[in-house]
Amino acid sequence: MLFCGASPEAASGMLPNRMPHVSFSSQFIFPPMSDSSSHDHAPLKADGFGTRAVHAGQQPDPATGAVMTPIYQTSTYAQAAPGEHKGHEYSRVSNPTRTALEGNLASLEGAEHGIAFSSGVAGIDAIVKSLRPGDHVVATDDLYGGTYRLLREVFEPLNIQTSFVDMSDPDAVTDAFTEDTALLWVETPTNPLMRLVDIEALAGRAHAHDITVAVDNTFATPYLQQPLTHGADLVLHSATKYLGGHSDLILGAVCTNSDEWAEKLRFQIKSTGAAPGPMDCFLTLRGPRPSTCAWSSTAPAPGGWRRCSMPTTRSGTCGIPAFPPTPATRWPRSKCRTTAA
Repeated sequence: MLFCGASPEAASGMLPNRMPHVSFSSQFIFPPMSDSSSHDHAPLKADGFGTRAVHAGQQPDPATGAVMTPIYQTSTYAQAAPGEHKGHEYSRVSNPTRTALEGNLASLEGAEHGIAFSSGVAGIDAIVKSLRPGDHVVATDDLYGGTYRLLREVFEPLNIQTSFVDMSDPDAVTDAFTEDTALLWVETPTNPLMRLVDIEALAGRAHAHDITVAVDNTFATPYLQQPLTHGADLVLHSATKYLGGHSDLILGAVCTNSDEWAEKLRFQIKSTGAAPGPMDCFLTLRGPRPSTCAWSSTAPAPGGWRRCSMPTTRSGTCGIPAFPPTPATRWPRSKCRTTAA
């Protein structure tokens, strides 16, 4: 197994004392992406993914020149006069550390806007809260329990109804649409069954009915999948998981190319207070830098199917059982990042 930054000798095991051994366990199937499709769905930024993971959204600190984004642990900001500030006035609305993170995540998803939340569920809540009583949601029937609870127990009593369908069947999704459907909620890979959904196929059907498409991209990460390039309007992350990468923070994010949705979501944070703290934003900024190496180890090699792997525990066991290769657990060849063989 090759390690990021390791010499060929170290990677081949000739220098076992230079780096710890990390074992990987098979999870679900990621198909290779052809060269032509990589151009079809190229990121919006010219720099490579690893470069953007390290630098996007961040500038040297203007006061000290520090290259790492500082933790701006402040609630308020000095103003020359009421309303005359330097870009930030109150940290519930915005914070420099948070702004850096939002720019970084937006770049990784190829988005114009990144909006950080206090948790992934807070991001989902803000999206659904933008709907109105009488609106209808179509969601996958295998999805994160917190999303199901939010849709069923919080929003259904407010007369925002949800239909849960098997999204591996596009016709079933279309059949679930009503004249009141305002949101298609896609999760792929799903949690917990790791089922995969054809975002592009469903987005086309939804947009034909003027329905917004939101995709929970938590499990795939933007390294392996960028839903906006396949027609999604909104991309949701629980950064608590792979984006944070260290199990020491709670944070969510939504990325979009829609100015209207970005304004709606920022208004939700300003009005309801679902803002992440600067320390959690700083810790999340740290995540994509080393994780790009780990994520790249999960991408398939060109020329054939290959199991996607995730790090195991120190005991060598994995917290998520492996799934056999089936049509529900593999992506179309054109929709996944690949690495060199």
